[in-house]
Amino acid sequence: MKAKNIKSVLRRKTDAWIASIENESLRETVKANAIVTGGSLASMLMGEKVNDYDIYFKTYGATIAVAKYYVEKFKANPPTRFKDCSSIENIAVDGRDGRIKVVVKSAGIAGESGADNYQYFEQVDQQEAAHDYVEQVASDVEDSKESKAKPAYRPVFVTSNAITLSDQIQIVIRFYGAVNEIHANYDFIHCTCSWDCATGELILPPAALESMLTKCLKYKTSKYPLCSFIRTRKFLGRGWKCDAGQYVKMAFDLNKFDLTNPEILEDQMVGVDAAYFYQVIEMLKKKCPGKIEDTYLIEIIDKVF
Repeated sequence: MKAKNIKSVLRRKTDAWIASIENESLRETVKANAIVTGGSLASMLMGEKVNDYDIYFKTYGATIAVAKYYVEKFKANPPTRFKDCSSIENIAVDGRDGRIKVVVKSAGIAGESGADNYQYFEQVDQQEAAHDYVEQVASDVEDSKESKAKPAYRPVFVTSNAITLSDQIQIVIRFYGAVNEIHANYDFIHCTCSWDCATGELILPPAALESMLTKCLKYKTSKYPLCSFIRTRKFLGRGWKCDAGQYVKMAFDLNKFDLTNPEILEDQMVGVDAAYFYQVIEMLKKKCPGKIEDTYLIEIIDKVF
């Protein structure tokens, strides 16, 4: 897709989404602060299907305002499969210390402290139990029957790091700031194209374009290298290549972190919102609250996976 067409698509998409926001003041805040970046731009440039459009915001104030708006929307009218979740009313947005996240007030971060309803607030991997999958599909079918009567861009899924809306919009609340600040948390260079809602500026870094043309993963650096290691599986499955040097760079960054610390290991899992990783972390916290024992970690991972 040509640059001018990408701009047109993103303008139409964001305008339609912003028009659905009922709070006029929030609409203006979103117009001034929204940034689209990540995989959607790469998909358009490469002629691939866009799964969703990742939306970030330039400021803390804009991010927390949008998060609170959609969490309240989610609580007021949760999707069918969440209606019986006892923790729905306890969901809130926590913005302390500049770290914005969705939490369950009675149990800390959504899913922490053994919250029974963790699966309602974190994405479940394809390895989830078959009966859970069938139940979810049945609920989705029930939702789809009523979809014509439901508003567009409604919140359909909530995690600690992001809020997913219908109609291919995902609001990322984990990071905010200028484009370069957001991309400081990105790992692979091909995801660093961006579009500014306020100015309409489309940035296509040459290094990102080269990576896409060659389908070669280029790791630039990341605050979350463990997540990067895991993410390579997705791209390799799509026909990308990753040379040994990129793994060395990831390993070098990962060496800066003490993964025997349960809190650090948990933080390194940001972006990997799979239920079984939550289970691993919780078991490690109970058994090894101060320092993780490698033999126990291996045992737990073998059991969970």
